[in-house]
Amino acid sequence: MRYVFIGLFLFTFFSVDIAAQNRQKPCSQPEANQFDFWVGSWNLEWQTQNGEIQKGTNVISKILGGCVIEENFDGGANLPLKGISHSLFDRASGKWKQTWVDNSGSYLDFTGEMKHGEMILSRTFDRPDGNTVTQRMVFFNLGSDSLEWNWENSSDGGKTWNLAWQIKYSRKK
Repeated sequence: MRYVFIGLFLFTFFSVDIAAQNRQKPCSQPEANQFDFWVGSWNLEWQTQNGEIQKGTNVISKILGGCVIEENFDGGANLPLKGISHSLFDRASGKWKQTWVDNSGSYLDFTGEMKHGEMILSRTFDRPDGNTVTQRMVFFNLGSDSLEWNWENSSDGGKTWNLAWQIKYSRKK
């Protein structure tokens, strides 16, 4: 009898909790839609250090009830990099958070926000030599069918930034 009571209690508790979550629409605040510019299927183009043009693709989707932005990156024939990221607006911190994993074994975690029409996500880490490095992604020139993305790094705490990689996005038609 005790187990029946516990089962009924748990069923009632979780039913009430799920109903409350559905009424609150956890990802309905305006900030949770700031990354919507990125959603879609994209052709990518970038220039290597020796001037060669390379191409890849990126497919960005909203998943899990619209709460999570999922990225599926493919570096194409000349760059065998494939990766996935998941981004979420964290209500508790008021910031965007993203994790990236890829077929080279990388795991990166970023935090950021939309500021002045640019989405900027960054991370800081210590290199094995003891130097601290900050990396950031900057999404800018946000249009309905195009945008630009910069991968930048700084070794002076963000006073100056070095461009490591720039990708031009064009929406697939």
